[in-house]
Amino acid sequence: METIKIETKPHYQILDGLRGIAAIIVVIFHLTEPLASGHLDNIVNHGYLAVDFFFLLSGFVIGYAYDDRWRKLTFGGFLRRRLVRLQPLVILGMTLGAMGFYFTDSTIWPLIHTVPVWKLIIVMLIGYTILPIPLSMDIRGWEEMHPLNSVGWSLLFEYIANILYAIGIRKLSNKALALFVMLAAGLLIHLAITSPNGDIAGGWTLNTEHMRIGIIRTLFPFFGGLLLSRVSKPIYIKNAFLWCSLLLAVTLFVPRIGGTEYLWMNGLYESFCIIIIFPIIVFIGAGGVLHNQISKRISKFLGDLSYPLYMTHYVLVYFYVAWVSNHSGITLLQAMPFALLTFTGAILLAYVSLTFYDEPIRAWLHKKLR
Repeated sequence: METIKIETKPHYQILDGLRGIAAIIVVIFHLTEPLASGHLDNIVNHGYLAVDFFFLLSGFVIGYAYDDRWRKLTFGGFLRRRLVRLQPLVILGMTLGAMGFYFTDSTIWPLIHTVPVWKLIIVMLIGYTILPIPLSMDIRGWEEMHPLNSVGWSLLFEYIANILYAIGIRKLSNKALALFVMLAAGLLIHLAITSPNGDIAGGWTLNTEHMRIGIIRTLFPFFGGLLLSRVSKPIYIKNAFLWCSLLLAVTLFVPRIGGTEYLWMNGLYESFCIIIIFPIIVFIGAGGVLHNQISKRISKFLGDLSYPLYMTHYVLVYFYVAWVSNHSGITLLQAMPFALLTFTGAILLAYVSLTFYDEPIRAWLHKKLR
């Protein structure tokens, strides 16, 4: 079948780098999370909001890359391009998760060795499709829709947003899209300030509540990013990469707000981050320019590494969580050597995955599809 070649547009270099910084903060968040006693005292308290930042970046980049190409592009062609970009690392992450599954038996997951191999294989094969598994198929005990690679839930909602964009929302005028985004912002604020935990965390379990949270967490940032790509006019700000990186890091490292008495205050903060701060970061980053080769190389490296790092790091985090749970009461200082080892391993695993798997597989798929 003949396919139409669509030229690739230049990347926003700073946005690529910011994606990498957000991925690194996600890894740090997952390494500090098991040492916290609850929602209030994680030292990277809002690290999970990096996922919402990813959604906004994705919507912005999808709008930039595809909005003006639909005269030549079909829905099938768009979906194939997204599958080539996203799916190889989905499969790798699930495979690595399955390979390490039985080695993460611990006090926090005492039933791991009761799981038969055939069930593990079925869960892995379902994971390859990124479709969620029902609660009855949970093999780890955390009620995750992707128990072999916890972060898979966000890819499910990424696909949902991509499909919604391709089948209809891309056709909305800017005014209609702005109205849609405003309604999505309202839903996000309502979710955040009425949440029993005072945050928007959720989306990784196949039940009504988590699916509602996942959809709401996706709608505003993804389609807000799409709207931003359409209406924003780049403005140059000196040292944009540095300022955007600092703003993103500070936003995600801010301690819990409001304590246990005023949960709505933290929800309001998270809404403000997603609706106001994240678009500002993307807006500034899109207009920024990298002037020297070192900053360009760093940004490119971070951008290239970001998706492999996000999709493979939790395979190692499972081992880390098991180790922490087997050493009850361990402090951050005591856990630091193993945390640094896990972090370093995650970076190396991501680089190896990128270099020897993701890039060659995607190049082969692009060649076959063309």
